[in-house]
Amino acid sequence: MESLSRTRATLFLAVTGLGAAVIVSWFFLTKRRRNRSLRKVGEVSHLFLYPVKSCRGTSIPEAECKPFGLQSGNLKDRHWLVVKENKVHVTARQEPQMVLIMASWDKDKLTLRAPEMEHLQIPLKLPSSNGIFTCKVHGNEVCGRDCGDKASQWITSFLKSKEVYRLVQFEDNMKPRNPKNEYEKYTDHDKVAYPDLSPLLLLSEASVDNLNTKLQKMVTIRNFRPNIVVTGCEAHEEDSWEEVQIGTSVTLKRVMPCPRCILTTVNPDTGVIDMKEPLETMRSYRLHNPLDQGNFKMSPLFGQYVRIQQTGIIKVGDPVYQITY
Repeated sequence: MESLSRTRATLFLAVTGLGAAVIVSWFFLTKRRRNRSLRKVGEVSHLFLYPVKSCRGTSIPEAECKPFGLQSGNLKDRHWLVVKENKVHVTARQEPQMVLIMASWDKDKLTLRAPEMEHLQIPLKLPSSNGIFTCKVHGNEVCGRDCGDKASQWITSFLKSKEVYRLVQFEDNMKPRNPKNEYEKYTDHDKVAYPDLSPLLLLSEASVDNLNTKLQKMVTIRNFRPNIVVTGCEAHEEDSWEEVQIGTSVTLKRVMPCPRCILTTVNPDTGVIDMKEPLETMRSYRLHNPLDQGNFKMSPLFGQYVRIQQTGIIKVGDPVYQITY
């Protein structure tokens, strides 16, 4: 009897302590929210969704901002991946013509289109009999369900590859990738499917405009594959936005700048890789920022990776606010 009483007392104290912790957390979160201020810094000018990693982006007027990134209808950002026979991911760095592959959806089908190819339709919900592969994205393991032989033949044929490529899909019940294994600025709570690092990449139009003043041959925002494009701010002002609110609900927190590579030199309209520009020009003025810890070596920094703190709907034209406390 005495033992039962002690157990009840211990349980009561534990529950009471937990309740107190919840109340204290709620109090500080509420106080922090009351003390925050919003400063409008621009507006959303473009939203891009990239269903298949490294393939052409789709411009959309609005999107759901979910934990794994943008979603429009049944299309989810970077939830499909091209892999080699050894299941290592393939990108436009190796196969620049990938940027010419367009993805769309119609009811329960993913449709792929490419120049001089008949369109390919793939079920959005794949048969459970299709195998699940353990793939590698930047050396880290993540699963994907095989989209079948027809998809494999279509992609291999379009890219004129001697090696057989396969297309895989990330499903909601699969274990996501943790970008902390690639950059220490991420935490154990950061999860992605097939993006390089963050579920979202934010970039301003002014940053691209400023770059174009230094180039002989101009580039477009599409060279940099952002998800959210902001207009109405100064060039690289996004570097200083530690936290932003878009519209009335979505909040994003800056993680780190985006280190750029030869993918920026792929012409998004022709699929031809230049290997030099705009990368070399960016290196002349956008190398490592002393405010950002970490070794980016010779990768110029352009745009910001952000984590999603509050989900919701984002629309083109939405105001963008810098949050300060």
